[in-house]
Amino acid sequence: MKEAMLYKKLPENRVSCNLCAHHCLIVDAKKGICQVRENQGGTLYTLVYGRTISQNIDPIEKKPLFHFYPGSTAYSIATPGCNFRCAWCQNWEISQMPKQQHLIAGYEATPEEIVTEAQRWGCRSIAYTYTEPTIFFEYAYDTARLARAAGLANIFVTNGYMTEEMLETIQPYLDAANVDLKAFRDKTYRKYVGARLQPVLDSLKAIKQLSIWLEVTTLVIPGINDDSAELEDAAQFIVRELGADTPWHISRFFPDYQLTHVPPTPQKSLERAWEIGKSVGLRYVYLGNVPGEEKQNTYCPDCGTLLIRRNIFGVLANRIQSGCCPDCGFAVGGVGMSEKPHSASLVTRQE
Repeated sequence: MKEAMLYKKLPENRVSCNLCAHHCLIVDAKKGICQVRENQGGTLYTLVYGRTISQNIDPIEKKPLFHFYPGSTAYSIATPGCNFRCAWCQNWEISQMPKQQHLIAGYEATPEEIVTEAQRWGCRSIAYTYTEPTIFFEYAYDTARLARAAGLANIFVTNGYMTEEMLETIQPYLDAANVDLKAFRDKTYRKYVGARLQPVLDSLKAIKQLSIWLEVTTLVIPGINDDSAELEDAAQFIVRELGADTPWHISRFFPDYQLTHVPPTPQKSLERAWEIGKSVGLRYVYLGNVPGEEKQNTYCPDCGTLLIRRNIFGVLANRIQSGCCPDCGFAVGGVGMSEKPHSASLVTRQE
């Protein structure tokens, strides 16, 4: 165990956790909503420091990040636990493990070991992903500082339910984030996620203001968040508050966890969402979980030239030169858009 960061000691051995937007008030011998931060005698401890449940090498496009060193690989790590309880979670076996099994499994890996492994496999970045990186913040923070010193980038794949204090603390070491905007209705967040919408919107704006490269993902679920008006509200928020260059990933839902009775997202629903995103002025809208779909490619917003061709595993071709379209010179939003990719074998290590 390691003493937690970003908390306040209160009278009677209580503590207030300021890591995520739940702002848990935790009495002695109890845990927060995430079930991986415990008050012991008035001191808050993280129970997952250095305890990885998964270590993988992924294409950066799997995060998904399409405008951050495209074609590169990310060394991806996770610990058990989450501060959400999404009914459709695809990683529920590990994200909900501390709540459902009262178990924190995994194996020890120090921040130094994570950085060494990322370097050994030629990865361009380290991604804190699969579960919610906010809940293993101390581990991610220490690893990210070492990664930055080693010339590696750091990525959060996150639900966005963090505090501004947490974001400001990690900002010097965090290069990019993909935030899962699960819906654009507060009632949906309350019913299916166990959270609220506004803190996520606040985090999205804060990430943008802190100059961390940002991409947004929305899993479109039939009957839950696929209403055209809701999708347009989400798209309008992105273009208005985050900017037209912010990529929006519209992902196809497949039955899982508590929503096995809900059918996969129809192709026409994904196409409708894509059209909504483009109609409000977003320059880069992508469809996910649809193999072979041309709307995974990047086209020049100015002249329409195909710039990056992708498949489900990554980049097949990249024509961007010095961050610009080679035909018309339009500057393509992103980071390292024309950098030569690092190479790494795709391996998985999971407990």
